[in-house]
Amino acid sequence: MITTIIIPVFNEAQVISSVIHDLKQFGYKHIIVVDDGSFDRTSHQAKNENVYVLRHEINRGKGAAIKTGIEAAKQLYADVVVTFDGDGQHDPKDIRKLLEKVDEGYDVVLGSRYLTKQHIPLLRRLGNNFANVFTFLLYGIWVTDSQSGLRAYTKKAFDVIDTQNDRYEIESEMLREIKHHHLKYFEIPMHVRYTKYSTSKWNKQNAWNGIKTMFKLLLTS
Repeated sequence: MITTIIIPVFNEAQVISSVIHDLKQFGYKHIIVVDDGSFDRTSHQAKNENVYVLRHEINRGKGAAIKTGIEAAKQLYADVVVTFDGDGQHDPKDIRKLLEKVDEGYDVVLGSRYLTKQHIPLLRRLGNNFANVFTFLLYGIWVTDSQSGLRAYTKKAFDVIDTQNDRYEIESEMLREIKHHHLKYFEIPMHVRYTKYSTSKWNKQNAWNGIKTMFKLLLTS
């Protein structure tokens, strides 16, 4: 089974090399980095790690980067794709748990920060709870972490999933596609590594962006 890791990135030159290194330490060799219009040295750093690097010349959004990565993974005959954030928050150890559930027959496996006891900042927890409820009301599918970026999709899943939006809406849109195509899904607990660097980037996911995400989902549902 060929497992391909897709890392969407925007201005992650400080950490992308260590993220790739950690993945390789756990034996993951098929890695696609999609640089979504970074204006730092993200692409250069990733290329030095001997992985596939694709680049958007302008910033199109996380959703667009993931879609580009999935299309590339198809060309590389991937059986499973795993989306993995590029800011160092995700732990490569958790990928094995995703793949174990894939082996059990699940089409999509979702990492969740809320299935295990760990410190999660209050504002982040409240925002995610709101997103969970909104996603449920809109699409009729309940998960404990609707905004998780750590997910595994089998070929059956990524061949049929079709999302319309290009930015952070993709996390919820993927859930809509799971429901629409009757894909078998499962949530596993995952560990999040909150660092000074990763938390400093939370400004890109502020309340205003959340409101815009909500309206985009309403318009395309």
